[in-house]
Amino acid sequence: MLVEGRALIALIVIVAFFAIMSENYLTGGNLTSIIKQVAFNAIIALGMLLVILNGGIDLSVGSTVGLTGAVAGNLFRGLHVPFTDAILFPQVWVIVIVSVLVGMLVGYVNGLLIARLNLAPFIVTLGMLYVARGLTQVFLNGQNITAELRGQEELGNTGFFGVFASSPLGIPISAWVMVVLAVIFSILLTRTPFGRWLYATGSNTRAAQLSGVPVKKVETRIYVLSGMCAALVGILQIANISSSTADLGQFYELNAIAAVVIGGAALSGGRGTVRGTIIGALVIGFLANGLVIIGVSPFWQQVVTGAVIILAVAVDSIQQIAQRRRNARRAVANLRQSTRSTPPPAAA
Repeated sequence: MLVEGRALIALIVIVAFFAIMSENYLTGGNLTSIIKQVAFNAIIALGMLLVILNGGIDLSVGSTVGLTGAVAGNLFRGLHVPFTDAILFPQVWVIVIVSVLVGMLVGYVNGLLIARLNLAPFIVTLGMLYVARGLTQVFLNGQNITAELRGQEELGNTGFFGVFASSPLGIPISAWVMVVLAVIFSILLTRTPFGRWLYATGSNTRAAQLSGVPVKKVETRIYVLSGMCAALVGILQIANISSSTADLGQFYELNAIAAVVIGGAALSGGRGTVRGTIIGALVIGFLANGLVIIGVSPFWQQVVTGAVIILAVAVDSIQQIAQRRRNARRAVANLRQSTRSTPPPAAA
């Protein structure tokens, strides 16, 4: 029970430790800041969970966040209509939909290359990381987009910050998006055929294929959903920092993978839950904030975070080894019991 609930136990220990070390740790303002940052990581981690359940990996989500922010920023600047002097200024809802579709398109390309051409997920998403980051640099051209995000009253494209930087009931909008996605993904994994297909594919791809599971469709769809989650974070982040920058989303993919692993998912696929992923994101968020609160150097923060990830993977590996040994001992005991209960053959 201790091993299975290790992420929750770690979260409780972290919160208790830093609450004792600093009286400012559990204040309302600091908790709001933590939840906001946790939500960004958790939303991406939910998409990463689907990919890891399938036995894959998506290293392009951080760059997709930056690309989405750059696309949204340029849409606020306006689109020049070809062969004319006209400039088109889309409304906010159009900008949001187009930006999310861009993220889904990145995921679809990843899924298509991985599922249809049988390319390695690590190589494909690593290449897409550079492609998306390069396109972000091209769209921004070395300039941050800030003032344009507010829109213009006469054009009817204002209200972006009023929605995506708001805090309904005192809770950041990113936290509400995290909760809604967590509920949807939980239902998707536990109550739908797609969820059963995903777990089956991650556990044994060949067996799932022989059982009639549309393996390639499942693999493509999970990368589309991962790109969608990254795009949502891109929209929320530019609203949070009031700017679209070229380095937006850097290292988000590593934090997302860490949250999924700390939450108990197996990198080999077939095992993991939404609940564990959210707890893993909370562990990273509360740990990082606590280290800042007590004045730990940013360099040591990375060391501690990396050590926590290694420890989580090590505990998971030890758990699997112990489970295999228990199963082997149980099988031997059953074999001996059946041998003793079988009567000897009659003499000729």
